[in-house]
Amino acid sequence: MQYSIIQKSQLEGALRLDAEYYQPEYLELVDKLNEFRKFKIGEISDIVYGTTPTGGIFEENGVPFVRSQNFSLLNIDENIVYCSESFHKQNKKSKVESGDILFAVVGATIGQLAIVQDKIKEANINQNIAGVKIKDKRFSPHFVGIFFASRFGQFQIERLVTGNAQFYLNTEQIKNFVIPLLKNELQDKTARIFKKSQKELENSKTLYHQAEELLLEELGLKDFEPKEDLAYVVNFSDAESADRIDAEYFQPRYEKLVEAIKKNRSKTIKELSEVVGHPSNPSYSTDADQKNKTYILTQKHLAEFSPKDNFWQDEDSLFTTEEFLEKNKEYMLKNEDLVLYSVGAYIGKTNIYNINVPAIIGSFLTLIRPRKDLINPYYFMVFMNSFIGRFLTRRNQKGLAQQYIYPYDIRKQIVPILPKSTQQKIADLVHQSHAARQKAKQLLEEAKQKVEDLIEK
Repeated sequence: MQYSIIQKSQLEGALRLDAEYYQPEYLELVDKLNEFRKFKIGEISDIVYGTTPTGGIFEENGVPFVRSQNFSLLNIDENIVYCSESFHKQNKKSKVESGDILFAVVGATIGQLAIVQDKIKEANINQNIAGVKIKDKRFSPHFVGIFFASRFGQFQIERLVTGNAQFYLNTEQIKNFVIPLLKNELQDKTARIFKKSQKELENSKTLYHQAEELLLEELGLKDFEPKEDLAYVVNFSDAESADRIDAEYFQPRYEKLVEAIKKNRSKTIKELSEVVGHPSNPSYSTDADQKNKTYILTQKHLAEFSPKDNFWQDEDSLFTTEEFLEKNKEYMLKNEDLVLYSVGAYIGKTNIYNINVPAIIGSFLTLIRPRKDLINPYYFMVFMNSFIGRFLTRRNQKGLAQQYIYPYDIRKQIVPILPKSTQQKIADLVHQSHAARQKAKQLLEEAKQKVEDLIEK
């Protein structure tokens, strides 16, 4: 049994009386920080919150608009949307720039952070993010960001939200987070490690883009621009055959793209796959001590190129029952399966499952199990994520308020089959991209460990 005895004078102004707030591990970390000269975030920075454009409508181009789902390895990934220049000007108060620190402040993402990269000159944020702008020159913004990603920063966030019905961080709470003042050279050491991590992450993105470029060049579609026709005529027999009557589906630009792809050898996803589908909503196990857990992979667990490789360590991860697995064996994830977003903002985005953790897909995801004798899974993934693959996938989406794509529509989509040697070159670039991303992650962990060691020792 663990317990701690708290003096009345230690009750933080009697604002918190719950025992969780005074757990021994929290008090131990507080004592460590008390050995330093420390400052509150409110003393060294300005804090801003954002908002979302009316109706949640974004632009194809414009000013980068960051949401908490864009946070990746303390950076902002490339799956961002854009807001208009006029919206950005109307909301200058929530403008963020290179070096600003972004905190996720709502729900399950609380505790996640990003540091705005140098290449993002100016952006805006939504209401689920707090932007922290460091004003005090004694603090390196990169050091501050790494500190709050380390356990000394995370415990402050965790401690604050524990026991609250609604997980939310407001301005006053963030202002009261504390950070120790370390010598500039010590802050710079951690910042340098983090910048190396950023370089590896950029290298990872460059390698992946090279894979996409090679794909498009080999297909002869690098400069393809699917222009929208304002008017066109469709035969009733075509509508009947497709079982669709919505005008968007019959846009000539889709058929032009299909014809361009068919200049190469091509097959449908059904022909290239052993399985294309998803189980019914998984049954959740409540037995926290279940041996050989099988996790439920959800949309939140999918990272930029593959599932997050530590999703099973997520305390909010769910696992399913043996009974459910018995009925849905075919949907148990295998190495190099593809997982496709079936609904929402990332509809059509595809990831590859390349980790050895027992898992099954959850709702709103579709499993595609490639036939490796016909197609390289990594090449398959690059095609599905290319603008051509996503464009064709979007053609098949249905629904009004919530867009969705069904497995039987996915099965009909065509995929070009390039020579195996070309597929392997594309796959090799993806492998190199993965390796660079792993290196970035290792360096980030090294930077966090450096901060923790400086405080511990």
